[in-house]
Amino acid sequence: MERYQIGLATLELVRGDIVTQDVDAIVNAANEGLAEGGGVCGAIFRAAGSQELAAACRPLAPCPTGEARITPGFRLRARHIIHAVGPVYRRDDPDGSARLLASAYSSSLALATQHGLTSVAFPSISTGIFGYPVEEAARVALTAVRNALAAGGSVTLARFVLWDEGSLTAYRDAARALGLAPA
Repeated sequence: MERYQIGLATLELVRGDIVTQDVDAIVNAANEGLAEGGGVCGAIFRAAGSQELAAACRPLAPCPTGEARITPGFRLRARHIIHAVGPVYRRDDPDGSARLLASAYSSSLALATQHGLTSVAFPSISTGIFGYPVEEAARVALTAVRNALAAGGSVTLARFVLWDEGSLTAYRDAARALGLAPA
């Protein structure tokens, strides 16, 4: 685990399984329909209880790319699930993809603050089936979260929970490139 101090908040990078995190909210890498999908999304639905979570998501859909919605955590240790819709990566528009990805992270933290949450765990949004290159996504994600934490709000812990060693390495490298110093 690596920790970085950003104002009064802590940003962490860990390898693990997001569905096991004991935080106020975990973030789901959601689709616009807020429907059960594959990857992180499917794992979260299965762990939370597919039927209950689907019923909670239905009235909140659609959720445009770059935005987020919140539901209870149901069977998870996390009390809430924030469903953030990242972009399908477009090689012909990397700047547009980056803006939408950054918005998915900042919208998640804004929603957490609206609900008075203090700890949030993120996956690497859009880097699975949505095809975002993890090295680029890591830089965008860490920049967006760093900026949101520095601006203040209720969140004092933002944790990136990365499934594999390659993703963890990409996030560590991006943190160094952004000048984040381990706490």
